[in-house]
Amino acid sequence: MEFPQLSLSLSSYPETAKPWLLVTGGRPPKTSWLKALQGFACCWAADHGIDACCQAKLLPDVLLGDGDSARATSWSWAEKNGVAIQKYPVAKDYTDTQLALQLMIKAGAPAIILTGAFGGRFDHAYSTMFSCASLDIPCTLIDETEALFYVKAGQSLTLTCQTVPKAISLLPFTPACSGVTINNVRWPLTEATLTQQSPNAISNELLTGQIDLSIGVKSGILGVYCYWETP
Repeated sequence: MEFPQLSLSLSSYPETAKPWLLVTGGRPPKTSWLKALQGFACCWAADHGIDACCQAKLLPDVLLGDGDSARATSWSWAEKNGVAIQKYPVAKDYTDTQLALQLMIKAGAPAIILTGAFGGRFDHAYSTMFSCASLDIPCTLIDETEALFYVKAGQSLTLTCQTVPKAISLLPFTPACSGVTINNVRWPLTEATLTQQSPNAISNELLTGQIDLSIGVKSGILGVYCYWETP
């Protein structure tokens, strides 16, 4: 998968399969970053995510949500341009983002890129991060400032950075992750065990001159978080 600041290779994901993009309702990605994002097969927007799409003139294939946070002008823009709209009540068990993830998988998405997931309300971000961790397909949360990738049991992940992140952190999304290996960083790990109870692999960094980062895990679900400073 290609992003404006890096490229990603996941051992279990065929490079020929194009991911689907979901723009959701947290902190919106910078318009220039969203316009530069390419290589996705189709685009969905969840509620307030339609505002970022409208700003970037990125017409989604599907708009889903209860409409409680999106601007009326953005919703009308989608309607006037023939976007397929799936309206849901405000009172429901799942968030708009969770519903979108479920429906995208049902519709055949091979992988999902989710932007607009960070910032805003922590409870929504928490729900989104753990919902994505449990998916059976690859999922990436990313904008110009932050990214979260998932590496699952027996998988390896390689990142090639066009822009070197300021910080790289490893976040267990299961009680423990074992056999964790990471190289080309200031504090490498080999066959380590990381736990949710005491997450201690925070704020690592690439070695000077390095742009490639490889991470592997033998058991558990490991989140790889990257942070970039932006002007």
